[in-house]
Formats: sequence, C-alpha cells, structure tokens
Amino acid sequence: MVFVTFEGIDGSGKTSLMKALAARFSAQGQEVILTREPGGSSLGARIREMVLDAKTEGLDARAELFLFLADRAQHVATLIKPALDRGSLVFSDRFADSTFAYQGNGRGLELETLETLNTVAAGGLAPDVTFLLDLPVSVAMARIAARKGEGEARFDGLSVSFHEEVRRGFLTLASRFSHRIRVLNAEKSLEDLSDEAETLLVSVIRGTYAGRP
Repeated sequence: MVFVTFEGIDGSGKTSLMKALAARFSAQGQEVILTREPGGSSLGARIREMVLDAKTEGLDARAELFLFLADRAQHVATLIKPALDRGSLVFSDRFADSTFAYQGNGRGLELETLETLNTVAAGGLAPDVTFLLDLPVSVAMARIAARKGEGEARFDGLSVSFHEEVRRGFLTLASRFSHRIRVLNAEKSLEDLSDEAETLLVSVIRGTYAGRP
C-alpha cells in the first residue's frame, strides 16, 4: 500500500513518532506493520546485535556498510514487499537515507557508490514518504544521555562532529528529494508532530499529496 520511513539523527524521536502514528492509523482500521533497520528480519536481528553493540570495535566503514545492506536486502524481500503487496501500511524506523547520511556523510564513503549498492540491496524499492525529524545535535545528545544506555550505543558514542555531519547529510537529502522527504521540527511535542505527520500521510494514501510545501 504505502511505505513510510522515519529518519533522523540518534535522539531525534523518530521511533516515538512512528509508534504514535501507527496507533492512530491502527485505530482507524488500517493494518500497520512496524519494523526497523537494522533488525527487521531474523537475520537482521543478528546483524543489529553486532553492528550497534558498543563492544564491536575496529569495524571498517565498508564492512559496516555491507552489514547494513545485507540486512536491507533480507528485510525488503521477507517483510516489506510482502506486506505492501497485501495492502498494508509499512512503517520503518530507518531505511536507505540513513545509509546515505551515516555511511556517506558520517563515514565518508562515496554517495554514488552507496546509491548503486542500495538499489541492488533494496531491489529498487524506495519509500513513498519519509518523515525526517530534525533538531540540533546538542539537543539530541542530551536526550541520548538521558535514556541510560538504550538505543544505538555504538553510534551514540561517536563525536559531536560526526553527528553534525550526519545531520547535514539528512538535510541535503531532504533538499534533493523534497517530493518525498518531509522535514519535521523534532523539538515540537509528540502530539503536534503526530498531527502534522497524520495530515500528510492521509494525503499520500488518498493520492492527493503533491510534494513538500
């Protein structure tokens, strides 16, 4: 039916928005599938444990990339495409934009190469709409510190400059793909963010969405 992704730097609140929005559409009788990357398949769960564990040290940027791509290939083939084919709404916490922002801007890998490899891994699948939750890195870091070890520990511990580069990468993508990526102010309340996202997604489902205003 419709494939929706939620993106942003660590601590942006994308997971909370995804769950809140899913609850709203489920209450309306929609089948909503919640998933995430890495970890959206049984193979992905094993990859997630490895690649996000703070104890994983010395992982080459290219090795990291291929772990994420392997996760995506299995994720798309076994969960996302089958769910879309049966008419479900699919909400994913991270997808390809995270690869471009983290492994591209953050790790310095060539964007053109990442795009080619992602096309293969995702089988050409792209989101219908992406909600990019944006906020200053300092605010995100404060949120990360407050969550007491939960989340993406290996990435949480990286430098402020790394996260600044990732944020810049996301915003560059939003400018490039303004027809698909909607930037949300992640400092707003969850209720306000949910209202904004729901309004946009309804227009996408009805086929009346004409791109970002």
